[in-house]
Formats: sequence, structure tokens, C-alpha cells
Amino acid sequence: AVEVAESGGDSVQAGGSLRLSCVAQGSTYRSCMGWFRQAPGKEREGVASIDSEDVGRTRYAESVKGRFTITRDNAKNTLHLEMNRLTPEDTAMYYCAAKPGICWLPSLSGSEYPFWGQGTQVTVSS
Repeated sequence: AVEVAESGGDSVQAGGSLRLSCVAQGSTYRSCMGWFRQAPGKEREGVASIDSEDVGRTRYAESVKGRFTITRDNAKNTLHLEMNRLTPEDTAMYYCAAKPGICWLPSLSGSEYPFWGQGTQVTVSS
């Protein structure tokens, strides 16, 4: 089993930046990791994901490409999401998720990730 815990959520003004972190415990070796978000009244959305082999394959939602960057530090079992040029549309609860096993092509489908954190709130004001 894998336990993940997010941190770094905050309230910022539009145009600002935030860095989310996720610490994973358990069998995280060779796990695809991803960030997802859910705004009130909206469906959960895959934001960014990264492969299990530390090759650096990433996938991003179109809405965040060029603004968000996902990275992982396997030595520290840590996942990060650097978010720049934030807009009010980025306001949501952000979740970290893990999908154990070799994963060459990271997925943005939440149904493929069995382990989830409790979320961290990001609020962007105009």
C-alpha cells in the first residue's frame, strides 16, 4: 500500500505562483504519480502526471501546459507541482495520487490511480 500526503496549498492572487508537494510512503518504487484537482460543482480533472522510471515522461492537461511543471525526487519519495501564472480557474482542491507498478506512459485518468491523498486547497483570487 502507498500513503500520500499533500501540502503547499494556499490563497494567492491571479498571476501568482505556488508549489505543491506530495510525500509518499510505502511501495512507491516504480509508481506513476499524478496531480488531480476538483473544483466545487465540477468533475475531477487530471492536471499532470509523471512516469515511474524517472525518465521524465510527463503529461499535462491542456489548461495547464506551459504554466505547471511536475517533478519527482525518488530519493525523497516526493512529488512536486510548480504552478505559475495562476488564474481563478485554477482554484480547486488538489490531490496527489499514486499508481504502483512500471508506468512508461503517465496517465491523467484518475480511475487508474488506487492511492490518494486528502488534498490541499488552492484558491486564486482575481
